[in-house]
Amino acid sequence: MAQIRPFSDEYEEYRRDESRTCGEADSISFPASEQEVRDVLAEFHADGVPVTVQGARTGLAAGAVPHGGHVMSLGRMNRYLGMRQGDDGTFYLSMEPGVVLSELRKNLASKSLAHDGWDDASLASLAAFESAPEQFFPTDPTEASACMGGIVACNASGARSYKYGPARPHVTALHVALADGDLLVLRRGERFADGRTLRLVTESGRELELDLPTYQMPRTKNASGYYAADGMDAIDLFIGACGTLGVITRIEVALMPAPAVVWGVSCFFATEEAALDFTEKARPALACAAAIEFFDAAALDILRRQREQSTAFSALPKLADDAAVCVYVELDCESEEQATEQLYRLGDVLTEAGGDESSTWVARTEVDRERLIFFRHAVPESVNMLIDQRRRTDPTITKLGSDMSVPDERLHDVFALYRRTLAEAGLESAAWGHIGNNHIHVNVLPRDAADFRAGGELFAGWAAEATRMGGAVSAEHGVGKIKAGFLATMYGPDHIAESARLKAELDPKGQLGRGNLFGEDVLEAAMADVARGRAQKGGE
Repeated sequence: MAQIRPFSDEYEEYRRDESRTCGEADSISFPASEQEVRDVLAEFHADGVPVTVQGARTGLAAGAVPHGGHVMSLGRMNRYLGMRQGDDGTFYLSMEPGVVLSELRKNLASKSLAHDGWDDASLASLAAFESAPEQFFPTDPTEASACMGGIVACNASGARSYKYGPARPHVTALHVALADGDLLVLRRGERFADGRTLRLVTESGRELELDLPTYQMPRTKNASGYYAADGMDAIDLFIGACGTLGVITRIEVALMPAPAVVWGVSCFFATEEAALDFTEKARPALACAAAIEFFDAAALDILRRQREQSTAFSALPKLADDAAVCVYVELDCESEEQATEQLYRLGDVLTEAGGDESSTWVARTEVDRERLIFFRHAVPESVNMLIDQRRRTDPTITKLGSDMSVPDERLHDVFALYRRTLAEAGLESAAWGHIGNNHIHVNVLPRDAADFRAGGELFAGWAAEATRMGGAVSAEHGVGKIKAGFLATMYGPDHIAESARLKAELDPKGQLGRGNLFGEDVLEAAMADVARGRAQKGGE
């Protein structure tokens, strides 16, 4: 079994994630195999010790921040486990949860997958993969240092989700260790809910009958709470569950042929209204758009300052003085002819929306695209640096970043909401994100504790308004601990109680991901309710 070590100052970094939230733990382990994960869980199950699972800790919702008890770090579980090829030619790659996204991308591009211990069938598929056109995994979170387990646990997405969707549709099989160490093996297409009742059988033969929440999920980009729908595939329940239902120990994903031609286009506008109009016109016009990204005036000003003040950002492209808002479009096409046709069509839409083709940046080469990717990723990095500088004066503040989405027809409405309420509150902000999905990260940049409190109140109001518009309170970062209150706003107390009871059916002692999704009172009530139900059934 993996060694269980007392938590000490040596493991200080495991108390926090990228949310800048800090927690506490009593012990930590670094299992290197599925069996070691199961052994550690079984060790703690009798006493009901909370267990927080961690990968690369790149999350922004504090899902990996410990809530007492034990930290289980899966970073050492980073092997590729096998490959198969479907009848339609699709390649499926199986791996452990600690595989890092950036490494996966490099290994796929170079066709250099480590294959120690693979069986003959996997080696045959690997040979076919090596002779096939380049394959890729399309999920594209900003933090390429994220682990695949974390990506699945929060149903991550990123810029390219406009075309390819979040992680969920690309995940085809999972192994999930339950709180007591028992194991579920789930394959897409094999087991479905009967309405909202899901029946599962564990590796030990234990039968589980689960009542799924009865809410209707919004028809928007959504990573808020448990996936629940009539007749749903069982595997989807565990994707995006924030580590609260089980520990993901093995993942299989479907790969896709890499696009033959990828061009990036940065379009600049004098007003935000023109950028919104362009987005609405571009969506139906551009068949090859993989990403449609947005940067507001404040975000561009931050980049201007960074380019002037820091040598680390000197490679940023120089922005024109009159560039007030930017919309970046990535075109993933089958040929240069198609890309050229799409580029001309984009130019027509740009002109119609009031933009200027002459000031547009077009990146056709890998080097040019890397510069635009640097441009895109420099915004959140620069904001984090700014907040870290301010924290030296007031350590109680952190960046406040929204993660809400709304339906297509409410794009102008939600921007009007953001601008009006930010102005009323007198708060400094910068906004960027996935405008193609009506999903913008509005970041409040607090100057002091009063700003931080005001920003939190503003976000709570936004959560209620986004819900009223038919949107989601978390579109890609998951709920974790930070947004549990927003989830309650989105679904209401009755549906939250249903979700907590579902967790208690799978995790009767409430050990896994303690503090994620639910407040302590809600979870304790659900655990008591489930325990009473089991006692009554046992007495019949």
